[in-house]
Amino acid sequence: MYNTVKLEKSLYTITGKSFTEALSQLDPDSGYKGTELEGLDAFERQLKRFDIKVSGEGCDRVEKFFISAESAVLFPEYVRRQVKAGMDSVSILPDIAAASSRTDGYDYRAMSVTSSGSETGVAQLAALPQTIVKLADSSSALVKFARRLSCSYESIRRQRLETFGVILRSLGTQISRAINAKAVTVLSGTANSSTYTGSISYAALASFWAAMSSYDMDVMLCSPAMMANILALNEMKYCVTDFMSSGKVVTPYGVTLIKCPDLADTTAIGIDSSCAAEIVYGTDVIVDYDKLISTQCDEIAASILCGVSILTAGAVRKLTKAS
Repeated sequence: MYNTVKLEKSLYTITGKSFTEALSQLDPDSGYKGTELEGLDAFERQLKRFDIKVSGEGCDRVEKFFISAESAVLFPEYVRRQVKAGMDSVSILPDIAAASSRTDGYDYRAMSVTSSGSETGVAQLAALPQTIVKLADSSSALVKFARRLSCSYESIRRQRLETFGVILRSLGTQISRAINAKAVTVLSGTANSSTYTGSISYAALASFWAAMSSYDMDVMLCSPAMMANILALNEMKYCVTDFMSSGKVVTPYGVTLIKCPDLADTTAIGIDSSCAAEIVYGTDVIVDYDKLISTQCDEIAASILCGVSILTAGAVRKLTKAS
């Protein structure tokens, strides 16, 4: 049962397993089907074991994690989850990535997909059209994105966990925005482009969408300024109901608009998210568990190793204002 599991720092060091996965091996979720604890994962059951409330009415203080040596082992995972939640809240990766993969190395060989030959049928004895998949000529290095929060245990021990969680999630959003900027840099390198003149118009947006003739543009990254101009278009008033029900801005022809401050004010990037890009992870979100278990920690550092590559060049297109 969850209240007899021995919590040790070594649970963070098992190769190929996260803390929660290692904990789940000792305390399987399957043992709680039909009980009041069904729906909680192994980490959440440990919070219940030590009566640590991380949010809501009766929320505990940070120091509650350190009432015993075993409960202190839970603190790094709490920090990691809060940072990850902040990252997820602003990440554009789920909207642009067709696939995600993991590697044990510090670099990766990206794949590219191109097509050649006739699309109108094949005559007798004629060469078949080809879809060509090949690796890049050279490896690309994964990038480490990290952030450090300088603090002392004395400064945070009396803070409510719900308040402290806001700070940790803010740390995560800063990391994620740096990853977003890297993704935009990669996507902006596409050779496929369209232009518009004057102010952005609904006709220019429709032409941009139609220009991706072989793919279905379903996502468009826009700078805040361009997104404001698009939302001000008379034709977009018909999309207000969709925005109020889903929180997403979708054009009448089905393209989801995503605000992206890393783009120039006059630039947008259209994507067929089903085949455009791949995200490669070298690690999950990592925190320095050893320092955090000590009540005398003076910093909280979080990092992740990842990279972005374009899988299908034609599935990404850039819109810029003509000079």
